[in-house]
Amino acid sequence: MAVDWARGGPDLLVALDRGAGPLGIQLQDQLRTAIRDRRLGAGERLPSTRRLADLLGVSRSTVVDAYEQLLAEGYVESTVGSGTRVAAIPGGLTLRAPGVASSPSRPIVADFEYGIPDLGSAPLTDWSWAVSEATRALPTAELGDADPAGSPHLREVVTAYHRRVRSGCAVAEDAVVVSGFRQGLAFTLATLAQHGIRRIALEDPGPREHDLIARRACLDPVPVPVDDGGLDVDRLHASGARAVLLTPAHQCPTGVALGPTRRRDLIAWADEVDGVILEDDYDAEFRYDRQPVGSLQGLNPGRVIALGSVSKTLTPAMRLGWVLAPPRFVPGIVEEQRLSSRGTPALDQEALALLMESGRYDRHLRRMREIYRARRDVLAVEVEHAFGPGRLHGLAAGCHALLRLPDGTSEHTVVTTAAAMGVRVNGLAHYRFPGMETEPRPPALVLGFGNVSESQIREGIRTLARSAGHGGSDRA
Repeated sequence: MAVDWARGGPDLLVALDRGAGPLGIQLQDQLRTAIRDRRLGAGERLPSTRRLADLLGVSRSTVVDAYEQLLAEGYVESTVGSGTRVAAIPGGLTLRAPGVASSPSRPIVADFEYGIPDLGSAPLTDWSWAVSEATRALPTAELGDADPAGSPHLREVVTAYHRRVRSGCAVAEDAVVVSGFRQGLAFTLATLAQHGIRRIALEDPGPREHDLIARRACLDPVPVPVDDGGLDVDRLHASGARAVLLTPAHQCPTGVALGPTRRRDLIAWADEVDGVILEDDYDAEFRYDRQPVGSLQGLNPGRVIALGSVSKTLTPAMRLGWVLAPPRFVPGIVEEQRLSSRGTPALDQEALALLMESGRYDRHLRRMREIYRARRDVLAVEVEHAFGPGRLHGLAAGCHALLRLPDGTSEHTVVTTAAAMGVRVNGLAHYRFPGMETEPRPPALVLGFGNVSESQIREGIRTLARSAGHGGSDRA
């Protein structure tokens, strides 16, 4: 859909050389090149002839002649009341380099990518309401550079929510608002380095690229194995790390929850080594068998930094998150943010605060919990029929589960065969710590079910079963 511009249309960067020949020819050539290179896309409006003439310091007739030439050649189209726009050229101009062949796209049967919520259920109507309210209510004085720690209003709301839903004990002064989890993690790791921490333990298997983020902060990442009880705290002791990053409520990607004894052992480890626990609290709200496991931050707020965002609960496009840290770390995290980005957009912060304060956020989570529960149940039934009982793990919470393949099955073969049949999925090896992929671990697939429909789940699991050589997948 074309966007109607204000009178005169958009600006356009064109440089004319008055000593290099007729200006009209130069203008035609530059516009053709911009259209061919897709710097001007189909349907994009060009400036009015009067406005472009003023911008370039040429006569209007020069611009009119150039537009008429491009119109005659089919590069642009002109409609009364709509101005001059770039034409949609059948067959298409392309940026592809010569000699690079395109490959036909294959229809996607199901995409079991981990970590993607149901994008079609994002509460855009509620968000639109919240943005409208924020625009109306935010004082003019708060439209300038925001407090780098974040909106006081949102910090109050987020910490109140964390206390109410996650059993934490942070207050507004402990919170820093950031643009998503990864930004918060980068700022936090840089702050830990400033406090003399040099080594951080990461889960193996675990979320991807956290080792790269740690190295960018000048920390040495070391792997610590995860088993059916969660992070192996004894191996953490042996690692020599003084910080650890983990996903205790629903481990990524195995789906296990950190057991109560290990939670206590982890807190004891932090006290013993003067260490810090970084808690990635990414999908704890989606618990199906009972209420969510409480945040580690509530057990020892002086040793735990909790990081959260709305990427899994709302949509990654909103890019809002928070860091709840002990007071000694907050100034460093705030300073990292101030030097990096001067903070997160104030209007978005106010909108999120209103969304949560109004109850719309909780209402959305309740609705999504039931949607995900139904998809999880379909997934469990289909996997049991196709692969047999007892192979699906991590179903108590979150939007992904672990499908353990029969011993001797090649993860790589199943993944590549499934991809050729239109099903996207990652094997457990995809989440191994770099250099640890060769350590023995049972073959498994990580099945994200947040952004797939129930019918896609059914067809996708049957396709995976065929990829793994299981006849039970042929049920109609």
